[in-house]
Amino acid sequence: MIAGLEPAELPADAIEVGRIADAWGVKGWFKVLAFSAQPEALFSSKKWFLLPTEQGLKTFDGVAKLAIKEAKEHSDTVVASAHDVLDRDAAQALRGARVFVSRSSFPSVALDEYYWVDLIGLDVVNRQDEAMGSVKELLSTGAQTVLVMEYVLEGKVQERMIPFVSVFIDDVDLQLRRIRVDWQLDY
Repeated sequence: MIAGLEPAELPADAIEVGRIADAWGVKGWFKVLAFSAQPEALFSSKKWFLLPTEQGLKTFDGVAKLAIKEAKEHSDTVVASAHDVLDRDAAQALRGARVFVSRSSFPSVALDEYYWVDLIGLDVVNRQDEAMGSVKELLSTGAQTVLVMEYVLEGKVQERMIPFVSVFIDDVDLQLRRIRVDWQLDY
């Protein structure tokens, strides 16, 4: 096992939040390609869970836990250091590892704010209780976020998009796993 990694089990609520890109500097720091433009989950968690790269040289097997000392933004990326990863070679050995964080360690969100991962899979209904589909993904278009839903019409999977803005979104109920929208089936 690589220095700094402990064998572990992936938490049931683990969310993939990034990938280790490369070593950064000579003191064991490494670059992380975050999957979010606002990677607070990487900054708030002191325990990251790693799975080996899917392609290329695997330097470890199974799930490993990495104790994070510090994570911060640097230019357009995230850099981090971990306890017991003390030099460039040890950091380089982490290259390509998939980074997971327990959902329970994500920072709390403000009222009417949501993590995208919590919205994926929710059913969407309009004010007439007509099923609009289920959230497949969210897209950031710059000006706004867009819900991308899948639904079946005449045996074929279709997509529908709705801007995720308050004028169209009436309610998000995470417990009922439902989003109510002001949108019609024929829009």
